[in-house]
Amino acid sequence: MRFAHTNIISTNWKELADFYIKTFHCKIIPPIRNQKGEWLDSGTGLKGAELEGAHLLLPGHGEDGPTLEIYQYKFIDKRDAALPNTKGFGHIAFEVKDVANVLENLINNGGSAFGEITKREVEGVGELTFIYARDPEGNLIELQAWN
Repeated sequence: MRFAHTNIISTNWKELADFYIKTFHCKIIPPIRNQKGEWLDSGTGLKGAELEGAHLLLPGHGEDGPTLEIYQYKFIDKRDAALPNTKGFGHIAFEVKDVANVLENLINNGGSAFGEITKREVEGVGELTFIYARDPEGNLIELQAWN
């Protein structure tokens, strides 16, 4: 068994994928998905499911590593941006060398800071520097560095 991917549903998959490519050096793994049909309706439990999007190879795990799947359905059920303590999936995290530098890049690419850069000694592990931020569509991202 191995972890395969995490999915984000987007209102504009191409723009959101571009953000993750520019900010975190992800790479699109072809083919671009353009899917619909009874098989998709059956598997997703949605009638008339139709989507387009791509898988992005996440950094640091080689060519067979896990992906970030960014899909845009033809019909999207909208919701407010989740807070860090909202039930369900909370955030994705990227371990980086310099939190402040990556945060600046994230903001320049259309994202935003959510918290403040914070340092904390974790006994037996080391010093953690981290912040929560949001991608351009409001999904939470943790930036973390360990010393």
